[in-house]
Amino acid sequence: MRIINPRIKLRHLVSFWEVARLRSVVNAADTMNISQPAVSKTIKELEEILGNDLFDRTRRRLTLTPFGEVFFRYTATSLSALRQGIDAAQGGEQRLLLKIGALPTVSALILPDAVRKLTEGGSGLRTRIITGPNDYLLSLLRTGDVDLVIGRMARPDDMLGLSFEHLYFERVVMAVRPGHPLLSVEEFHPGMVEPYQILMPTPDSVIRGLVEQMLLAQGVTELRDEIETVSNAFGRSYIRQTDAVWMISQGVVARDVEEGLIALLPIDMSDTIGPVGFTTRTDQVPEVTTSGFMQAVREVAALQR
Repeated sequence: MRIINPRIKLRHLVSFWEVARLRSVVNAADTMNISQPAVSKTIKELEEILGNDLFDRTRRRLTLTPFGEVFFRYTATSLSALRQGIDAAQGGEQRLLLKIGALPTVSALILPDAVRKLTEGGSGLRTRIITGPNDYLLSLLRTGDVDLVIGRMARPDDMLGLSFEHLYFERVVMAVRPGHPLLSVEEFHPGMVEPYQILMPTPDSVIRGLVEQMLLAQGVTELRDEIETVSNAFGRSYIRQTDAVWMISQGVVARDVEEGLIALLPIDMSDTIGPVGFTTRTDQVPEVTTSGFMQAVREVAALQR
């Protein structure tokens, strides 16, 4: 068996992982509660040991080199395996735990029925559901902190070492309160939203680029008092109290629309349609509990097609 270079320490791998995941030395230092120079020094040491640059420092945003992308994949796998080994050595969980990363649209539309299907037999399975931006969930997937992610397919650059299984297509909608002034306009067009507050997805969300492109194509160039949020609770509450327009995935508000609590502006949003499905790691075979959950999700998602 080939011996690992003894100069490579755990701190090297953790520091590299955090910088690569967050694309920022400053943010990585804050996460690890150490100084920025210490992180930079650790990364430089690792690059010297490996004999290759891990990051391309010529660009405005810190990005991985091709060598760094490969090393990033194996670092994620190694850290995940180490964490699982420690858990096993310490006795692990007494009950099975399924960890699911889900974008808000899936949490609202698909997960309730899927989790009910999975747990109604009283198997004793514990289910942990974690929501957040796509980049955050994919980072948890790479480290093994979630077993799979359900949501929109990520950008190609973010799919290294990951695979995607399509379930259904979903579009973005313009959601407003019932009785909103724009609902009574005879010939509505997107430019009419400019005088109103707009709730937009955050820049790191998968749908942000689609929304911006759609608005630009429709001639909407100025947004008044734009609010960026990924909080469904805030968005739902805010538009019901104001005349704001909420750009949001259809699945998040589907039930609210059915119940008459939220209305949709009459506009063709087909340009924002994108695939929703499972994202898993290519180097892992799903366990029995994970496979059972995925099948439950497939059955529920089939009703959305």
